[in-house]
Amino acid sequence: MRRRALLLSAPLLLLARPAAADLVYVLNSGDSSISILDAITRQELRRIPALREVHHLVLSPDGRELLIADSGGNEIFFVDPATGDIRRRERVSNPYHLDFSPDGRFLVICSLRRNQVDVYDARSMALLARLRMPEKPSHMAFRPDSSVVYVTLQGSGTVAAISLATFQPLWEVPVGREPAGIVWHRGRLIAGIMGSDHFAVINPETREIEKQIPVGRGAHTIFAQPDGRALWATSRVQSRLAEIDPSTLDVRRVIDLPGGPDCIAFDPDGRIWVTLRWAGRIARVDPRSGEYETIRVGRSPHGIFVQPRRAETEGLVQTSAAGRGANAR
Repeated sequence: MRRRALLLSAPLLLLARPAAADLVYVLNSGDSSISILDAITRQELRRIPALREVHHLVLSPDGRELLIADSGGNEIFFVDPATGDIRRRERVSNPYHLDFSPDGRFLVICSLRRNQVDVYDARSMALLARLRMPEKPSHMAFRPDSSVVYVTLQGSGTVAAISLATFQPLWEVPVGREPAGIVWHRGRLIAGIMGSDHFAVINPETREIEKQIPVGRGAHTIFAQPDGRALWATSRVQSRLAEIDPSTLDVRRVIDLPGGPDCIAFDPDGRIWVTLRWAGRIARVDPRSGEYETIRVGRSPHGIFVQPRRAETEGLVQTSAAGRGANAR
């Protein structure tokens, strides 16, 4: 009844708010749904049923589609990011984490449960290669020239490099227990060591760990601030959000954020939106003051995305009622 009431009231809420409100997408992995929130009012506008387990999402290189991966349901939803409507669905084997190569040619998908990394043609969705990996391929980062994708292997405690020219593994190096999120940063790889309390800084040329960045137990994911002035890292167990100097890689400050902070998104005003995995909430953090508020969503929220809005409000009002039936299953 509550969901129905929210859906029925969505058009009225949209009409009452300013036209430029951003949309916030939250993947509720624990109850198989996608929440879409108004970034100004923080009201949930729609909740789209998924299949079994949604974890990660990525915007297409042209910005026209938001790809939402349902790993348990073996599907990817291709969503209009301006309206939340599902345009099409593709059958894909256990899509857990996914991302496009920087040149936009490849869509790489990590399958945590099936121990495989798949490389797709980004335009046709043709499967180009399937690599069997040792154990639990989790997150990925790309070399900027798109020649190599680096994958964390949670079960193996390693990072593997895969050539996107030959689709063959290049090397694998131990980094620590249960590595998770990983980024390419100024010629180095930075990987969260979830089974410990730090991020490991790896030189991909020598394959040596050059530095550890302590952030707290359950070091998980790391994201670059859009203006390049900071990196932001999460620790799920100790519930921290850490600001890291992008030049020295030292921790500037730590914001205690109860609830198991996980994935991060930035809005156009620089605010940080963080999923709180254990609390069924997300946090909206002001990076200048460190102050935050939390908003209730579904169970075990994981991936998050902010869609800047311009003149799409009318379209969302028109499609929200129709989408109830089309998106439900």
